[in-house]
Amino acid sequence: MYYYVDESGNTGLHLFDPAQPLLYYGVLGARANLDVISAPLLRTLRKELGVKRIHANELGVAKLTKIAERLEKFSKKNDLRFSIFTVDKKDHAIISYFDQVFDAGLNDAVEWNHYWTPLRYPLLFKVAHLFDEDIAKAAWKARLEKNTARCAKMLQDVHRRLLANISRLPDARSRELIDGAIRWADANPDEISYGVGNYDTSLQISPNLVGFQSVLYGIGRESTAMGQKVHKITVDRQTEFNKAQAELAGIYQKLRGHKSSLGPGMPEFDYSTLPEIPPEYKPGDESAGLELVDVTLWTAKRMREGKPVSDELRSLFFQQTRRGHTDEVSLASLDRRWRFLADHPLPGPENPISPELQAAVDEMERKRRAAVASLR
Repeated sequence: MYYYVDESGNTGLHLFDPAQPLLYYGVLGARANLDVISAPLLRTLRKELGVKRIHANELGVAKLTKIAERLEKFSKKNDLRFSIFTVDKKDHAIISYFDQVFDAGLNDAVEWNHYWTPLRYPLLFKVAHLFDEDIAKAAWKARLEKNTARCAKMLQDVHRRLLANISRLPDARSRELIDGAIRWADANPDEISYGVGNYDTSLQISPNLVGFQSVLYGIGRESTAMGQKVHKITVDRQTEFNKAQAELAGIYQKLRGHKSSLGPGMPEFDYSTLPEIPPEYKPGDESAGLELVDVTLWTAKRMREGKPVSDELRSLFFQQTRRGHTDEVSLASLDRRWRFLADHPLPGPENPISPELQAAVDEMERKRRAAVASLR
């Protein structure tokens, strides 16, 4: 399989541009090298349009509509598969806060089972309920702070504002758990290590890298399901994040053959399906495959935003996506995935809890209470 990866809505580490609330990654897969097999068609289409390269944003709906039917026929003949991955940037700031501050390995006031089991998701949603956009902005600004002392002071302001909203939570147990965890983190900023050490570290927590993880997993799942080997991954070159993307891909290559789970009832990550080869980075002007994925991603983004597209472009989109897939990093997508926890609570154990397990649970709660009590 050959894959071509483009992105849209990129604002880097600036997450709160109202005009670009989502980061999009589009991935176009083919059994053959699109840079070769699509070259004759694209030469003809470029000549008709009077352009050197096909850039969707420059051509617009009217001109793209003229070539959409031929692109659709080519897609059907060559079984092109388009997948899309998105990151809600505002939600990413909140999720990043939660993952660092409520990590049970860092925060003594968070029990292991509240972070490493599906209980983390109800807890995440309740913490997110305390945020407004201004608090999310402040939390993200603190997350990017390189100076430890300044970061601690910025985080204290975030915590003060979150604690002022605790009364929004309807149940006493949630108020107790979240209040204690925030106050412990506030008193122990060195243990939480909330800020980044340097610019390269900040890139690793960017929406671009979070979305690129989904891209690599998606490519691995699709090629494995098809029984095909990944021969090439071509990524649109942009200077800010390509190095970090390459480092992430290198880490995943080393993890091939391993599996990991976040905890009981949590998703399992199978690294054996990840691509064996590193991505290649090319300017969009040097790859026909990147030209093609640019058209579909541009169409997908317009459709998501409720902007008009022609029937021809919509048909091209559905032809390529009927065998593709999608994934999204957002609070809404997590809510959809874990909504059953609210409607259908997890069943209790079939047999009585062993004295050893009950003692372990009791000890976790004792330690949590002791951590919170130490703050008084």
